[in-house]
Amino acid sequence: MTENATGGEVTFADMRLRPELLDVLSALGYEEPTPIQKEAIPPLTEGRDLLGQAATGTGKTAAFALPVLERLTPQGDGAGPVALVLVPTRELAIQVSEAFHRYGRILGARVLPMYGGAPFGRQLQAIKRGVDVVVATPGRALDHIGRGTLDLEGLRTVVLDEADEMLDMGFADDIEAILAATPATRQTVLFSATLPPRIDGIARRHLSDPVRIEMGHTAGEGRETTPLVEQSAYLVARAHKPAALGRLLDIEAPTAAIIFCRTRDEVDQLTETMNGRGHRAEALHGGMEQEQRDRVMSRLRAGTADLLIATDVAARGLDIEQLTHVVNYNVPSAPESYVHRIGRVGRAGREGVALTLVEPREHRMLKAIERVTRQRIPVERLPTVADLQARRMELTRAALEECLLQDDLESFHAVVESLTDEFDLMEVALAAVKLAHESSGATPDEEEIPEVAPRAVDKRRGPRESAHDGERYQRGPGGGMTRLFFSVGRSAGIRPQDLVGAIAGESSLSGRDIGAIEIADRFSLVEVPQAAADEVIAALRQATIKGRRPTVRRERDTRGRRPR
Repeated sequence: MTENATGGEVTFADMRLRPELLDVLSALGYEEPTPIQKEAIPPLTEGRDLLGQAATGTGKTAAFALPVLERLTPQGDGAGPVALVLVPTRELAIQVSEAFHRYGRILGARVLPMYGGAPFGRQLQAIKRGVDVVVATPGRALDHIGRGTLDLEGLRTVVLDEADEMLDMGFADDIEAILAATPATRQTVLFSATLPPRIDGIARRHLSDPVRIEMGHTAGEGRETTPLVEQSAYLVARAHKPAALGRLLDIEAPTAAIIFCRTRDEVDQLTETMNGRGHRAEALHGGMEQEQRDRVMSRLRAGTADLLIATDVAARGLDIEQLTHVVNYNVPSAPESYVHRIGRVGRAGREGVALTLVEPREHRMLKAIERVTRQRIPVERLPTVADLQARRMELTRAALEECLLQDDLESFHAVVESLTDEFDLMEVALAAVKLAHESSGATPDEEEIPEVAPRAVDKRRGPRESAHDGERYQRGPGGGMTRLFFSVGRSAGIRPQDLVGAIAGESSLSGRDIGAIEIADRFSLVEVPQAAADEVIAALRQATIKGRRPTVRRERDTRGRRPR
């Protein structure tokens, strides 16, 4: 475990970040660096190259963003950027740009996301006004470099984020071309969830004496887990996480639960949301005085609160006897954190439940936790509205059964007797059950939570292309799909990952949204969701694939088949 000079835990202040950044981190509620941040920030602020293995959810965006901002001079040295961050998808480009803006706003940092589908004109205007950090997909960055609109002469840092995913999507040649256009004196930072030989090859060619960091591979950490803890995970989009959490709590009905969040702000917001849903939630984080913390713990132990929403720092050392559930509102930033969190239930022979809400991009980190703990964490289906209604009906039945067993109903006998003079006894009973059920807080107007799929890593590498015409590369379901015709094929050196990379880089689709790919000698056919076909066609009008600008349209009867 990393310690500072006095033997305590390393803090952001120990990393000698400028006061403005420390103020921002404090305001955002970040209490301590994650493991990847502890290892990466010091060498990066010193200008070292770095090769880091870390999955989404480990805090790696801040690990490279804070050093870039730390070294930022007022309004840069000119109009050109001092840092270029390459990412595989427009979704990630937006997320990383937002993070840079959030951390660097107080410094006046000028951040430009650059991805396919956004108007060139708007990006050109931003470049002319001056930009410090560009966060781009490789295809769009290369387009700007080719047009001479992106000046990289003043570039000091290049970051390759999720490098393995960029290679899987066919961006290898684009990355090489972009790096060739950057100054030889640049600092190069490469983050990847896996380190296959291709990543090592890029590191050898483009990194100079890099610091190597690998997260999530400590052997033996899984020994701290216990079979008494029932573990499960639920895939859910970020926007639906509060609703998903509320539904799981309604289904599970914990006696007491700790819900772990990453930051103080998230703790405060989620506490307010859960209280608004009728739960008895209390917040616990490092920004609270000891007297406040003591009051919170007293309420939890007295049973006047059933949810404790906390950060890792604030929850250290807690042992709550009545605790039955631990919920990870985010996938923990390190497998060790997961082990320590779920160890708070199942103590002293007590059984417990550990639930984890997983955003699609965090699926990699869940797999890393499974490798370290050597335990499978099953990904379950989120309860539906029907499941919730059935559970609430079950709780109503249990409450009625308990009331019948108490045998103190004589005072209500006259009411039932008078009603049975006019109504059937079964009708009276049904009305009573209905009133009891509605008084329990049942809300039949709940909406379904959309299902999402993980952005998989291990399964995304499909079979390599063979020499046979019409080879198919299955990447998704065939239902609700339509075929797009691309006027480039095997003779142009086109591979499935080139087509996936172009579509994912220029449109809002991710790699898993794309269906079967068929590559012939002079053309290719790609299945995409019907609803997104027009968007893909429009997004690829100005795009290049392997240096060529193909015609892209809906498939017509090119081979004796009816158009789809």
